[in-house]
Amino acid sequence: MAGPLLWCLLLVSNSGLHGVGYLEHCEDQVLSFFGRKVKRVLFIPYVLHDQDAYAKTAREKFEKLGYGLDSIHESSDPVEAVRKSEAIFVGGGNTFRLLKTLYYLNLIPELRKKVLHAGIPYMGSSAGTNVATISIRITNDMPIVYPPLFEALGFVPFNINPHYLDPDVDSTHMGETREEQILQYHEEPDTPPVLGLREGSMPLVEDNKATLLGRNKV
Repeated sequence: MAGPLLWCLLLVSNSGLHGVGYLEHCEDQVLSFFGRKVKRVLFIPYVLHDQDAYAKTAREKFEKLGYGLDSIHESSDPVEAVRKSEAIFVGGGNTFRLLKTLYYLNLIPELRKKVLHAGIPYMGSSAGTNVATISIRITNDMPIVYPPLFEALGFVPFNINPHYLDPDVDSTHMGETREEQILQYHEEPDTPPVLGLREGSMPLVEDNKATLLGRNKV
């Protein structure tokens, strides 16, 4: 992919954390990331069926933080909404539904132009973080719909597994651990690295440097 690799990304593992409200655990990072030059954020809620309710939740949070929020599903021209955006937030939900909709509405190339070449800030949470990577092949979500490709936006040269859980030595569950599932993924040829992103964690990507922030930094 031509052009600069990433320089303005905040990739959050989760929107909700036990004991706190929506995005409350990463408010400081969100404020620092968007700063005061950003006035309005374009929200992409395609992960959920009830997009109106999701936009309402996101709008209330961002307005509390001092930003206006426009939801792309309310626009008659989603491509133009991306072109006019000064910052983007893609929320969490079903990654397959999200990626299918981005392809269907021809938003993949527009998002790449805005983030990789225009350099506007991109924040993702969970599914929004998944689609910022090379592909969605290691998402935890059920394939309730089928996107034309698993290839995602490719903002970073690796994949991310949000909500990563360490093996519980006291668990009686006989299913595969998250670590075992990722190792199975790497049994296939030419698989990129995977970042297991624990709850409350988020890499901040600026230019070619990524810094792990949040409650769980290791």
